[in-house]
Amino acid sequence: MILRQFLHQDPVGISYLFGCGGRAAGAVVDPVGAIEPYLSAAEAAGMRIHFVIDTHVHADHISAGRELAAAAGAEYILSSRAEVSFPFKAAQDGDLLPLGNVVAKVLHTPGHTPEHICLLVSDRTRTDEPWFVVTGHTLMVGDLGRTELAVSAEQGARDLFQSVRRLKALPDYVDVLPGAYAGSVCGRRLSGKPWSTIGFERRHNEAFRIEDEAEFMRFMLAEIPPAPPEAAALRAANSGATAAAA
Repeated sequence: MILRQFLHQDPVGISYLFGCGGRAAGAVVDPVGAIEPYLSAAEAAGMRIHFVIDTHVHADHISAGRELAAAAGAEYILSSRAEVSFPFKAAQDGDLLPLGNVVAKVLHTPGHTPEHICLLVSDRTRTDEPWFVVTGHTLMVGDLGRTELAVSAEQGARDLFQSVRRLKALPDYVDVLPGAYAGSVCGRRLSGKPWSTIGFERRHNEAFRIEDEAEFMRFMLAEIPPAPPEAAALRAANSGATAAAA
């Protein structure tokens, strides 16, 4: 297994490169900014990028996903529920993305946005059990993603409650690799630590540990910060509705 984490500060976010080395297959998740660092990291690891994946249609930055996929000769992947105006490989819940000895399972996890997915990753050279889950803006360290940037806050929170139940069913030892950390506009109580485990979040993430749906709804709908002024334009640009964010 090769895993590289890219921490971004403007905007605040996290991208990932993972897969097998030795000229085998790799995937990049939620790329931001210039594409050269991902291409260089893959080359240094002896990896070919086969998949470029956006966990959702972002509202906090312009995705570099399609540009990177074109440069790497890779497939660009979004959820099958994504509503965009350009071609992409549609990922269904439960799909397996083969990366040599590494495999990523697609989990449909709506809530932050209706089309959000997570990736449950295993390294079969060690075990078929999952090693980590790339959670985008569904589960982050210390909080869950805000729910009103694509649909109503109520609908998003209702969907998120069900998605969180799927993540809670994972073993405590599974690493959580989120899409953002403290300073991101997509969460409220985010930690500056850019990784965690399901078990630690189960114990110490206030939103994640709520079991009652009504209580969860009250918690997620309280103290929602103002939406970033450019959020709608960024989401429109990433869906292909506009050439660039205004």
